[in-house]
Amino acid sequence: MESVVVPQTLPRRALVRRPARNLADGLLTHIERVAVDPALAQEQWHGYVAALAAEGWETIEVEPAPELPDSVFIEDAVIMFGDLAVVASPGADARRGETAGAEAAVTRLGIPVRHLELPGTLDGGDVLKVGRTVYVGRSLRTNDAGIDQLRSILAPRGYTVVAVPISRALHLKTAVTALPDGTVIGFPPLVDDPSVFLNFLPVPEAHGTAVVVLDDRTVLMSSAAPRSAELFTERGYRVVAVDISEFEKLEGCVTCLSVRVR
Repeated sequence: MESVVVPQTLPRRALVRRPARNLADGLLTHIERVAVDPALAQEQWHGYVAALAAEGWETIEVEPAPELPDSVFIEDAVIMFGDLAVVASPGADARRGETAGAEAAVTRLGIPVRHLELPGTLDGGDVLKVGRTVYVGRSLRTNDAGIDQLRSILAPRGYTVVAVPISRALHLKTAVTALPDGTVIGFPPLVDDPSVFLNFLPVPEAHGTAVVVLDDRTVLMSSAAPRSAELFTERGYRVVAVDISEFEKLEGCVTCLSVRVR
């Protein structure tokens, strides 16, 4: 009798990191500081993690960094490119202590690591992958030397790195992300040059710019952008909405709070 080979489903894993006790002291660049509720932030973080788990993602906690206020934004510390992890070179001095824990987490998973190094700077929040194209924001946190280092690492792996000017938001992924079909979405007042992107869709709300792709038909996004959610639903996507208001007060978004490892 002929045996039937059942395809193996690759594990869907995401790195997350608990909010620091001094979360409210996080850095700000483009918005005014308002009071952050630490208890509500903890509750929202647990809700975010629960939403990932409910969609079949295993969450892996990076060692907490209780004295580093921005450390919950794990996306900035390490970037995944298939089976390769690139450890960032944070553009803010105060955030350079965040990368060691992220590197330890991916190393424990057996993932090969490359490093970006000073004087090059690059935050993971400035990196948007669309197929084999990697858009990198040239921002207050990411410089040309960092972009050049990333280009050198990725070129042998078949990626094309495209530098994108960012002057109206903290990171590229504050201004734009991408739907599962590769359509880049963004809030026009935050986007310096939409023509950089092959297929650009404007969204009606600032908090509608960020989605985490959970599968080919499902995206995770902020509950603060209901009109954008309706737009995505009309395009055939299922939307999982979460409240992350306390992190949005610190220029965070849904992408900042996890790193998908597949």
